[in-house]
This record gives sequence, structure tokens and C-alpha cells, in this order.
Amino acid sequence: MSRQALDELKQQIRLLEYLQAHDWQPARQLSRGRLMGLCPLHADHKPSFLVDPSKSLFYCYGCGRGGDVIRFAELYHELKFPQAVALLHQWRGLPPLLHETAGFYQMQLHRHTEAVAYLYQRGVRSPELIEHMRIGYAPGGCLRGWLTQLGYPLQALRQAGLVTGAGYDAYTRRIVFPLEGNLYGRSLSVTAPPHRFLPGAKGGLYAWEQVRQSPEVILVEGLFDYAVLWQAGFRNVTCSMGNHLNGRQYRQLCDRPRTVYLAFDAAQTAVASRLRSRLPAGSESKA
Repeated sequence: MSRQALDELKQQIRLLEYLQAHDWQPARQLSRGRLMGLCPLHADHKPSFLVDPSKSLFYCYGCGRGGDVIRFAELYHELKFPQAVALLHQWRGLPPLLHETAGFYQMQLHRHTEAVAYLYQRGVRSPELIEHMRIGYAPGGCLRGWLTQLGYPLQALRQAGLVTGAGYDAYTRRIVFPLEGNLYGRSLSVTAPPHRFLPGAKGGLYAWEQVRQSPEVILVEGLFDYAVLWQAGFRNVTCSMGNHLNGRQYRQLCDRPRTVYLAFDAAQTAVASRLRSRLPAGSESKA
């Protein structure tokens, strides 16, 4: 990729916009519009992460790392430079496309009795919960036509992972949960792989903004676990979407003192041990 193309990408994705999309918040404002906050690249308990929005640059006085939005994507997602550039290209065009896709799948849910029956079987019965999680259904064979009618080119659908190389819908007979920059699909078919995500990072903890202020957080492994607890009235629940937490999820849990209750099917001991080593003073994790 040429230097001009990289400069255009950095102009299109401002560093501050990307940081805020990944839960970063400034602790205070400095002179000349600069911002200081906790570093999202390491376990930071005292604001040391400096952002200059006018130059779209960052520097951390704690871990000594700095650079532009591409460098941040490299460090934050633990990627090499070409993969970081590809991720940013995908991120730039993905939100509107995923919004349309999630809305289409939501419309399909109550048109297919097998999808509603499956949710009922898994304990998901509250209309309020279905609306809260924006649960939808991918019957297959219709998303491509819908999105191309809206003006999205087929190549964009392939790059996003919504359509296969052969041109078929990638999500077929799956309950769909919109995520931050991704989609999770749970198959109704016993012959298909049970779990499906779009290419790229699965993102941070599910619905984290709604629980981040809570002194006690319940961490579950799967979205159906989240759904049942939320439906039962537990509003301080979040989900890691698997029993292997990524770096961002650990940073989210460890951004302040809190008690984390682990409710995993497996790997609880390993996750609890890692959490205890990262949580700030005054925190604890319980399996």
C-alpha cells in the first residue's frame, strides 16, 4: 500500500474516534486540546496515556509506546502492520453494513417459528430481552439480495464475511446476536458448526458500557448464559463469548477495583488466576 493510501486511511479514521469506539475515555483535558487518560495497552491505574486529537497521535508515559491509529491497532489487537491496516479498512466500512444486516435479521426472527421455538427451548422468552439483545434470525438465501438492493456491492459483502466466495449467505439457520463490530450466529442445525463469527476480532465484553460502573460484575461464557441471567433480573452481567478472554476484555474487567464472579462451564481456574494477577488493589475474582 502506498504512503498516500495510508495517509488517506488515517485521515478517514481519526485516532480519537477509534479510541472512543473501543471504550477509551479521557480523564482530563490538557492545554492545546490534548487529552490524558488510562492507557488501554497495559494495566494502568494512573492516567498516563496522552492523546493529541489534532495530530491524531498518542503516547503512553507508562509503557513508553506511541504512534498513530495504525500503530495503536497493531498494539491493541496484537497484529502485524498489514493485518492492522486491513482491520482498519474493514472497521471503516463495517458499522453501516452491520447495522442494516442486524436489522434485517431482527425482522426475520418472528417470521420463522423454528427460530422462536429454539429461543424458547433455551429459556429466552422475554420480548424485552429479545429487544435488549437485538436478537435476530438468519434463514439463509435472502440477505445478499436485500443488501444489494440497498446498494451494497457484492465484493463488500464478501469482504465483511456476510457472503461466501461462491455468493451464498454465510449465516444460514442461525440465531444471530449483533456484537460490537461483529455478528455471532448460533446454528439450529446439528450438522453445521455451532458457532460462527465474522472475520476479525470478537471485540470486548458484551454490553460492557451497561455494567462498567458496577462494583460487582458477573462474567459468563456464552450469550445464552447472559440472556437467562439478564432475563432473571441480573443487570450486572457481561459475557466474554468463550472461555478464553482477549487482552481487551481483561483490561475492561481490570479498569477499576471490583468483584468479578465467574460463571464458566470450564477453564474457571485459569481465568480466575489471570484476573487476580491483573485486578487493581481492593478487587477479587470468585468462581
